[in-house]
Order: sequence, then C-alpha cells, then structure tokens
Amino acid sequence: MSLKHSYTFIAPIYDAMVSGATSSWRGKSLQRLKGAAGDTVLIPGIGTGLDIQHLPPGPVYTGVDLTPAMLKKATQRAEASEHSIELHQGDVMDLPFDDNQFDHVVMHLILAVVPEPHRALREAGRVLKPGGTLLILDKFLKPGQVAPLRRLINPFISRVATRTNVVFEELLAQCPQLETLEDHPTIPGGWFRYITLEKRD
Repeated sequence: MSLKHSYTFIAPIYDAMVSGATSSWRGKSLQRLKGAAGDTVLIPGIGTGLDIQHLPPGPVYTGVDLTPAMLKKATQRAEASEHSIELHQGDVMDLPFDDNQFDHVVMHLILAVVPEPHRALREAGRVLKPGGTLLILDKFLKPGQVAPLRRLINPFISRVATRTNVVFEELLAQCPQLETLEDHPTIPGGWFRYITLEKRD
C-alpha cells in the first residue's frame, strides 16, 4: 500500500489516534519557532493541521501534504484560524518550491513516515534560506541502538503508517549544509526528540 493510499485510509481516524498523545509535544516544539512578522515558514507533511492551533502569530505559513483527505481537514483548521496559511498538495521528498525560499521549516512526525527520509530532509534544507532554522519533532533510534522490537515491527507498520527504525544521525550525515543547534528527548530517555538545525551560509 502506498503512503498516499494508507493515509487516505487513516485520515478519518488520524486525529483520534495521535492528537491527544502529541498535542503538548507540538506546542512545546513550536515554542522554538522565533519567526518575526512576515517571516515565511514551511510545514512539510502538515497532515490534518494539528500544528495549526500551536502556531505563533506573525509569520506567513505554507503547508504541504501528499494526501487530499488529510489536506481537507487541514484546510478546515486553516480557515478557522487567524493565521495566514497557504496549503498545497505535494511530496515532501520533492518539494515544489525554489531553493532558499523559507525562513524556517517545521517537520513534525514526517521524517519517520516517508519512504526516503534522507530525501525529505535534503529537500527541507534546500528550500531553507541560509541562516534559517529547521525544527524537528519525531521518533528516532540512536546510532548503534539495537531496539529489537522496534526493528522487528518496522516492516509491518511502515507499510501502513510510520517507520520505527530511522536513525537521525544517518539522515543528517547526508545533509552537510545543516548544523545541529539543539537535540534532546521530549521526556528523559524518550524515543521522540526535539531537534533544531540551522542552514549554514
């Protein structure tokens, strides 16, 4: 099953599945977004728009998602918000934007979903302006971490919803223009991490 088809199937129950579990993490993650009025912020993999209620006022937001069923819900949230938000259907591994276009990029729970996360991270770095920040919230294995259960279930769960074997450091190694400013777990010893990157000049 393709990612687009699986998330079309999941869309009606997606919010019930993840909203409660991730809402506080999303809010805390977006406190790192220091965008000034008029700054441009890209949200690849915006999904149903669960981030929208946590977005700080001022920036101009652009959201991208592969699945029309998810974007339909995101559109409803965007229209009910006070933010300036433009939504596009598109692939986060092949973003439909120019190089160096956005002041900030927010990637929540998307790198561990897409089939080729290194491509998605490279694309985020490509469209980010030099000196801009990339905020990440996702689940990653640590380098060398065995995690037998997570690796065992990955071939099954990755076909439907998400991957459980992604090592962030392996992705970052393929994006030399991105530098880590912050990296810490959502809870002590937790699987999910807050990561802030900056694009070098």
